[in-house]
Amino acid sequence: MRGSAAATGAYLLVVLTFGAYLPSTLYPAYQQDFGAGDLTMTLVYATFALVSAPALVLFGQAADVVGPRPVLRGAVVVAAAGSASFVFASDIGWLVAGRAAQGLALGAATAAASSLTAVHAGRRVDGAALAGIAFVGGTAAGPVVGGLMARYVPAPETVPFAVHLVLLAVGWRLVSRLGTTASGMTVAPVGAPHRAWRPTVPRIPRAIRRLFVSAAVTGFLAWTVAGLFLAIIPTLLERSGPADPAVTGAILGSVLLCSVATQPLVGRVGVRGAQIAGAAALLTSLVVLAVNAGGSTATTLAAAVIAGVGHGLAYGGASAAVDAVAPVAHKGAITGALHVAFYLGSGCPAVVVGLITLVHPLPTATSWVAAAAAIGTVGAAASVVAMQRPATAPEGPIVAFNATMGPSGATRGVRRALPERVEGRCPAAGAPRTLLSAGAQAGGRQRMTVTSPDSSSSPAP
Repeated sequence: MRGSAAATGAYLLVVLTFGAYLPSTLYPAYQQDFGAGDLTMTLVYATFALVSAPALVLFGQAADVVGPRPVLRGAVVVAAAGSASFVFASDIGWLVAGRAAQGLALGAATAAASSLTAVHAGRRVDGAALAGIAFVGGTAAGPVVGGLMARYVPAPETVPFAVHLVLLAVGWRLVSRLGTTASGMTVAPVGAPHRAWRPTVPRIPRAIRRLFVSAAVTGFLAWTVAGLFLAIIPTLLERSGPADPAVTGAILGSVLLCSVATQPLVGRVGVRGAQIAGAAALLTSLVVLAVNAGGSTATTLAAAVIAGVGHGLAYGGASAAVDAVAPVAHKGAITGALHVAFYLGSGCPAVVVGLITLVHPLPTATSWVAAAAAIGTVGAAASVVAMQRPATAPEGPIVAFNATMGPSGATRGVRRALPERVEGRCPAAGAPRTLLSAGAQAGGRQRMTVTSPDSSSSPAP
């Protein structure tokens, strides 16, 4: 059941992100068909992010309370409505409605599916990494498959979304098989009052707030770079010369495929090192993009590969840093809050590009925004370097244990090693306690922190 639940969560992350980015290579065709301007098309793209961000905030805690099944079922239905909007699109309004539905579906499902995958992945699989790879993998598959279908399949503005509807039907069946308590993310103490879910803004525990903000900024900029490629590059390539949709899809997909390939390196270099190295690669890509602005296909491809490496390390490092310290009972809400920054990063800069095109050409607008993002990337890297990690134990290799803690605090019954996490239970307090490593190595010693849901997960003042 655990493996099946994790597979369901990963599958939905892939399918929902796949559908959300399926239209990327089709935007030039839509713009020509409907006679839309650059600002209008960037708003169509960004509608997804502008809807998904508040959806994450409102629904991030839903799975923690009601379980993942109702949340994911609703997301599948809304995503199907979004794909249907593209199938029947006859003007820009249909595209906006479709993007809004895609944003609502993925925003509502992200925290539930990510936490489902992370919690049920099993001992030998890094669930958080699996969820991140599924999320980015689906994002990569969208433009690649969309580009291939636009090149080789009849009715390219209809068939891709019909295929997505079939994939969503499979997702519905998988979700229906989940048990009502499959989330495993919330275990209420015996005699505790039942919590009724209601949309609410998550509050980040004080103990992890600085780390959360630093990771959110890093992730925002990583997705800014990805968003610029996904939203702007197809049009730039089309205007620089006749562009093959399959080639455009491959360039866009290379950003996310390289991201997927580099994310497993986060565990080797540590979350801090990954974010710093990722920021350096993102900076390089942004400089190339600012100078080139899609004028050369070969140069744009090189920038895309570098951007993908940087995205994987920066986004993966930021996600792992927060996942390592998020209290288990509130992991869904905190994951959702972090993804708000990611979604805003993927959409808002594209809107800024669109606004600048009201007075300047698209290449100029792209160069300006890329240069501004490059400056922000330097600041993000500096914030990661400056982060002070609390230390309550000597440093050493990244090792953690699942242990049981007695009333005196002494550990007994060490059962297994698990990277970057120690989980236990304090019978005297009747509440879980978690020991979390800082996820970095220095001089053969290890920093570790101790958090407890009965303190760190309580609403911050």
